[in-house]
Amino acid sequence: MDSTPARAPVNRILRSSIVDGPGNRAAVFLQGCNFDCVYCHNPETITLCSSCGTCVPACPAGALSVGESGGILWNRDACTLCDSCLKTCPHNSSPRVRLLSPKEVMAEIEPSIPFIRGITVSGGECTLYPDFLRELGELARERSLSFFLDSNGSYDFAADRGLMEITDSVMLDVKADPENGAEYRRVTGNDGKGILDKAEYLAKTEKLYELRTVVSPGLFDPVAVVEKACRRIVGTGSRYKLIRYRPVGVRQEAAAALAEPDDLLMEKLAGICAGHGIEAVIV
Repeated sequence: MDSTPARAPVNRILRSSIVDGPGNRAAVFLQGCNFDCVYCHNPETITLCSSCGTCVPACPAGALSVGESGGILWNRDACTLCDSCLKTCPHNSSPRVRLLSPKEVMAEIEPSIPFIRGITVSGGECTLYPDFLRELGELARERSLSFFLDSNGSYDFAADRGLMEITDSVMLDVKADPENGAEYRRVTGNDGKGILDKAEYLAKTEKLYELRTVVSPGLFDPVAVVEKACRRIVGTGSRYKLIRYRPVGVRQEAAAALAEPDDLLMEKLAGICAGHGIEAVIV
């Protein structure tokens, strides 16, 4: 039996976060995503580094260099986290990604364990690395920490019993109308097939912490999306988080074309949720 620990490309680790699930939690952001959302607020997590070298001369601290094998080397001690590399990268990536095992991730979280309730793994798209998630989830359970996933809904959760057994809950995005493949593809680069079925499965198995939809007028019909999503989770106790689109972190060309919703639209969407009996609606 292969005992080699699973590894995943880690973009960053927050030892303390109050926006990545219930309570104070550690948040682990993995690199790589199978979606390319137009409003993505952390596009530097979408692709793996191609070692093109564009970022190396752009680093004012000299923290980046090209290694003997051609890969980009990051000197954490010299780095000032100015993000010049992220702003320069033409591939929606980051040279500051580290390939870590679950034990190495837990070692970094260790100092915060007395002060946190759990661990949330996000991305990018965390479910691209299921073996890593299973191992990290086991380690979290050993330390009596809840284990949450933040996902775009592309993964077949029902087919992975091991991951579901170790996962306490999932935060799932509904990014457009999944029943309109062309629309979903325009917004995310993926057709969104089966996402509402997965939301319903997670809700009925008490594994869905919340659904989330980013609202930007004109991008898609948010009324139709919220209506369809609510019907799938009604009566399950799951939350629905309606997120106002904000341009912070969004790629410049996309930010200029997207609109922020007004209070009337957000109130209307919250009312739709309430009308379906969704008791926990976050706006």
